[in-house]
Amino acid sequence: MTIGGFIVLYTYSNCGWVVPDRVLEHGSPMSSKKGAFYMSFADFKKRSQSSINELTKKIEETNKKESYTDDRFWRPELDKSSNGFAVIRFLPAPDGEDLPWAKYYSHGFQGKGGWFIENCPTTLGQKCPVCEANSELWNSGIEKDKDIARNRKRRLHYTSNIMIISDPANPQNEGKVFLYKFGKKIFDKINDAMNPEFEDEDAVNPFDFWGGANFKLKVRKVAGFINYDKSEFESTTPLLDGNDANLEVLWKTQYALAEFTDPKNFKSYTELKTKRDAVLGADIRQTTQDTSTTAESVSESEDGAERAEKAFGNSSTEEDTDALSYFEKLAKE
Repeated sequence: MTIGGFIVLYTYSNCGWVVPDRVLEHGSPMSSKKGAFYMSFADFKKRSQSSINELTKKIEETNKKESYTDDRFWRPELDKSSNGFAVIRFLPAPDGEDLPWAKYYSHGFQGKGGWFIENCPTTLGQKCPVCEANSELWNSGIEKDKDIARNRKRRLHYTSNIMIISDPANPQNEGKVFLYKFGKKIFDKINDAMNPEFEDEDAVNPFDFWGGANFKLKVRKVAGFINYDKSEFESTTPLLDGNDANLEVLWKTQYALAEFTDPKNFKSYTELKTKRDAVLGADIRQTTQDTSTTAESVSESEDGAERAEKAFGNSSTEEDTDALSYFEKLAKE
């Protein structure tokens, strides 16, 4: 309301509109009394002239999509055909740790109540309500139940430090240290290098600075899944020409891996069961209309799916053996 060329702003209370008992003189700063706020018209005009910038900034903040990217992690960039190539070097255990990798399990699936994206406590040798429900479904003997269990299975992950030797899609990454998350297929290749099948092959520790080997990561899409079958290790060669001073600097820049198996990053059985029930409802057979809705199959245009894909990656069916054999193990206990 305007009174004598001044702006009087009223506020509303439980008793109705609050009416001011006085109006500030022209040029007085904005103030309040008894719930009413006063502003001179000149101040109001000045504020309105800058309001478009403030509103635009607020709109940008509102529309800004939340980023779930962890800049510590490197992922190969794929072309339109879902092919990718890079050369990486697996690095030894970071200072103060025993293993050059962290091994852990997780679940990522969607129900009518939203997404379930959580670490699996079987990583720590503890019981998991999702795995227990999967075991019940798998052992029902009903094929539809088995399909549901497959979609909600625990997924195996490894995370290691790597140095980028060659990254044609993003050459600015070369020479830098990142964390790299990978699955059973790549770990099998690491294991094969350390435990060769034939007597004429020498065992290689891919994580060794001096006696290790670069890894040629070759990514393809086969039958709708990311495939690493053509990936291979090169011949052994010391990293950074075996220069101990440079290698020590590199070693000190590696990321700790202990956080990935730290119990504080795993929810309790009760918390997981509560969330599982919120996502699925009381019926563990409850699904979305598309029972194939998993972290690997949903478009990244959906926030939940994007988080899941970044968290769990694109898995191929070789992980089924580990997950489904675990269901069968639970049934025998």
